Amino acid sequence: MLQQFDPRNRDLIVNVGGQLIHRDQAGVSPFDSAVQGGDAVWEGLRLYDGRIFKLIEHLDRLRSSAQALAFASIPAHEVIIGEIHRTLVANNMRDGVHIRLTLTRGTKFTSGMDPRLNNAGPTLIVLAEHKAPVYSQDGLTLITSSVRRFPPDCLDPKVHHVNLLQSILAKIQANAAGADDAVMLDLRGFVAETNATHLFLVERGALVTPATAACPEGITRATVLELCAAHGIPHAVQDVSLTELYRADEVFCTGTMGGLAPIARIDGRQIGRTREWPMTRRLSALYAESVRSAGYPVVD
Repeated sequence: MLQQFDPRNRDLIVNVGGQLIHRDQAGVSPFDSAVQGGDAVWEGLRLYDGRIFKLIEHLDRLRSSAQALAFASIPAHEVIIGEIHRTLVANNMRDGVHIRLTLTRGTKFTSGMDPRLNNAGPTLIVLAEHKAPVYSQDGLTLITSSVRRFPPDCLDPKVHHVNLLQSILAKIQANAAGADDAVMLDLRGFVAETNATHLFLVERGALVTPATAACPEGITRATVLELCAAHGIPHAVQDVSLTELYRADEVFCTGTMGGLAPIARIDGRQIGRTREWPMTRRLSALYAESVRSAGYPVVD
């Protein structure tokens, strides 16, 4: 599962600090907090027919993450939405688009980790790309990574920060093993998520997903739980062990980048008895209906 270059993105216009510029000309200051220490927060959004699904929820999470990191100022939702609109219009985009928002603390007058060195900011970066869901619907293969997710007392996963080294190290292990992604455990040995997505298992018609003690508060994850409640599908949020994944009828992952995708194998074990994945397919259809019928309008 390696993303391929989309030629439609060759001449993207990106938005850095309110400046619209060709992707090849864009730059971030070497004194920016993101460069100096990974001091930034981010969100991934999807554009469907001129609307962004769960936009306000994403912006709420961006704000809460910046607040947790004590950013001196945070742009209002209306300001960020305006910059998203400008970027999409500049690229003539209205569907099949993934948007990466990054909000850094801003620039420093000299290098160093101390936020008191910041004299400008924050810096908002809007990167919109033509990009279909990246995960195959034919069944992904996962391995379990030796890299563990931090608990809240080390680095709270409720802060949606750009320090993705844990995920990158786990992804390197998955690549070396010929797998699509890696399962990541918490420090107690329970399943947290993958290096990039949340996990659900299906057993006897009921869904189970890990709690968010060692993984982010996923917006696609929350949407799946809402769909379960609305359609009478039994579901629970609790600790999940690897054994429970191995013996599940189905396992699937969720995320804005890829939607819902079935898992075929974990650590060399086939998941379930068939590759039909009826619950995954049902929820995928309900999710697709939701993203097409709802959303915040950003372009005509």
